[in-house]
Amino acid sequence: MIDVTIRHNVDRERFEVLIGGRVIGKAAYKAYDDGWSPQRIFYHTVINEEYGGQGLAGRLAEAALNGTVSEGLRIVPVCPFIQKFLTKHPEYEADATVPTPAHLKYLSAALVPAARA
Repeated sequence: MIDVTIRHNVDRERFEVLIGGRVIGKAAYKAYDDGWSPQRIFYHTVINEEYGGQGLAGRLAEAALNGTVSEGLRIVPVCPFIQKFLTKHPEYEADATVPTPAHLKYLSAALVPAARA
């Protein structure tokens, strides 16, 4: 049995899947506040290829979304995996916000410095 841990790495703005203490997957986000409600824009979810097909991405998404909701934040699904996950899990519908051009503009600007680093 594989020892899987899922944790929220606040400093890196992502939820991580670890096996044996090694990060093998992540659900990355950017914090966003439109003045009405704080939100978490999920933009990238990935599991290392050698761990694919084990349901780890689904477990990661569930932990990330549950954590987001429990913190009182809205879910903004830009990441295709998170979008698809939400279509299969309508229990998150009330906590999700459809991405707007403002979300995408903010995300694009927020990721530029990260890409240069």
